[in-house]
Amino acid sequence: MARILFFSIPAHGHVNPTLPLVRELTARGHHVLYYNAEPFRQKIESSGAQFMPIDAYLPPAPDDLSKRAGKDFASLIEMAADTTIALETDFAQQIQISPPDMIIGDSVCLWGKLLAQKYAISFVCSTTSLAFNQHTARRMKQRPGEILRMLLGMPRISKKLALLRKHGFEVSDLPALIGNDNDTHTIVYTSRLFQPESHTFSDRYAFVGPLVQRQYPRQAHDRPLIYVSLGTVLHDAPAFYRACIHALAGMDCDAVLSIGESVDPSQLGEIPPNIRIFPRVNQLKVLASADVFLTHCGMNSVSESLLCGVPMVLYPQHSEEESVAGRAEELGAGLRLKKPTHRHIRDALCAVLADEQFRAAARKISEDFISCGGSSEAADFIESMLP
Repeated sequence: MARILFFSIPAHGHVNPTLPLVRELTARGHHVLYYNAEPFRQKIESSGAQFMPIDAYLPPAPDDLSKRAGKDFASLIEMAADTTIALETDFAQQIQISPPDMIIGDSVCLWGKLLAQKYAISFVCSTTSLAFNQHTARRMKQRPGEILRMLLGMPRISKKLALLRKHGFEVSDLPALIGNDNDTHTIVYTSRLFQPESHTFSDRYAFVGPLVQRQYPRQAHDRPLIYVSLGTVLHDAPAFYRACIHALAGMDCDAVLSIGESVDPSQLGEIPPNIRIFPRVNQLKVLASADVFLTHCGMNSVSESLLCGVPMVLYPQHSEEESVAGRAEELGAGLRLKKPTHRHIRDALCAVLADEQFRAAARKISEDFISCGGSSEAADFIESMLP
């Protein structure tokens, strides 16, 4: 059986979608070594992989990481370059002792791709976001602050690309480093229907749909259930949660708010009896019974919502989430939140609840997701490229 190295960045939205694939590969007898940070050890080991810590190679996280995530692209490139260079010496020694048959690397985890290229190891890209090329790039609506940060960060990016070339990594330019190209075998955890400009991606792409290990039965309830979450990174938003509570307090519904670990519930004021507040929840379990989801539009959250046939109120926080929100809106499965005020929140939630077309669109995408090949197709795709 094959020896497969799996590289991903230490983020729930990038690790979680891959674990069902890892389970499938290890169940087929392959030895998967999964490189990630210590907080992810337990869930990676429970998937059957051998956990390989990379904490010693990662640069220190900035104090304001939660505010910069998804918005400071130069910092991402700096981190990727520094991690690649720090990891290379030990990596070179390890592969001399036990040569791998393949590297699977997250599209944002650039050290997986760079190490595979330099050491001529078969490579498969694992894309947990929407696939990105010059055609989908035109759809990305960067906010003024993001554009300014990108322009100001270009000298830092150029410096790191030059450093990578100095260490023997073939890096021609930034688009070649971060984009999905049609020559690289790539797994994308969505369907061709949901992928914008899907016709521009070659047959080397396997659109396998969201990989969800377990789905939950819908629980009967007398009135609508609304679920609110800003995900696992940019959730430190007490003013937003207070606006949601104000909006929901006057509605004939029940609500679940997942507010993260950073917000103290005492900051949110009096909680009406129809609202339950949690630091985190089993999202798939809640979505199984939800009628609408107010979401930050992370790819994982939107995929899970659509898989459960739940329409959304869309509240993206940065350009990548804007792309996901734009596609959900384009397919009719969500309504964009105009402003994070209690009146706009209530109006958007009521509009989605009242219009059957949103639910019908979400169910159509759910059926499309379910028709995809899932973990089995992804594993077949990988095995077809093994030596």
